[in-house]
Amino acid sequence: MSSLKLKTVTRTQGNNRALKEGTVRPRTSDLEFIEVDPLISAFRSMVRDLEFDVCEMALTTYITARDHGKRFSALPIFLVRAFHHGAIVYNTQSGITGPKDLEGKKVGVNRGYTVTTGLWARAILQHYYGVDLNSITWVLSGDEHVAEYRPPSNVISMEKGKQLGDLVKSGELPAAVGLEVEAENVKPLIPHAAEQGFEALRRCGHYPINHLIVVKDQLLETYPDLAEDIFHAFAKSKREYVRRLQAGEIRNPTSVDTMHSRVMEITGRDPLPYGIAPNRQTLDEIIQYAHEQRILQRTETVEELFPPSTHGLVG
Repeated sequence: MSSLKLKTVTRTQGNNRALKEGTVRPRTSDLEFIEVDPLISAFRSMVRDLEFDVCEMALTTYITARDHGKRFSALPIFLVRAFHHGAIVYNTQSGITGPKDLEGKKVGVNRGYTVTTGLWARAILQHYYGVDLNSITWVLSGDEHVAEYRPPSNVISMEKGKQLGDLVKSGELPAAVGLEVEAENVKPLIPHAAEQGFEALRRCGHYPINHLIVVKDQLLETYPDLAEDIFHAFAKSKREYVRRLQAGEIRNPTSVDTMHSRVMEITGRDPLPYGIAPNRQTLDEIIQYAHEQRILQRTETVEELFPPSTHGLVG
């Protein structure tokens, strides 16, 4: 057993289950798992207090944190991916009939402006439906994980004491991004959203990344082989999940498992590739969108987001 014990947070899911159960382990360290619920509170604790050694984190939170000098670095271990065409909901009595009708309106955003789902959903509106994002006033229901971040002038905070779901249901806000609410008059703005996501994958390789893994810079500097070792452990765990998925060995598959199976059907490839090379298109896209949406202030290349020792890794 290694003497290097790493305080680690990652939500249990198919691709990391073997790690969480201990059937796969890194060679040079022990991952001591801590359960944090909700997971987003771990993002905040890592950004603000460096509370963990290894931590799952939303991709946009990471690039924002990096832009503000936080002392951790991501490994190209992309744990969570999703399609976000269904993340834009609207009040069916608001007079909105399509994405372009959002222009000139106030649109709610669940939590902060830098939330990854929000970035991808806004990018879909802009690049697939021609929506002028700058013409919209984005109304936040929460604050940012990276406290130093300052959003653009067309981003405001929701009035205290109000709930985003109530504002959309009442029509005070005609639409919102990232909101889950059950109401007869609140529906996804993009029809057949799930199929639209798969069609975007089929047509142009659109396959958003949501979460990755970050490690404290101090540890990476002290232990030069650590990044590669952690990468290979996560990759081994993921490969076992994909093997079981392909073999139909997963009992009671979740909606996430079903989505991964559909991605395999469409692409004929691993639905969760790790490493820069198989994900360059998506990483280039998120850097571009973060600049367009005024989340990133300085220009970075994909390679600058990850330690040099991981640049050639694929798993």
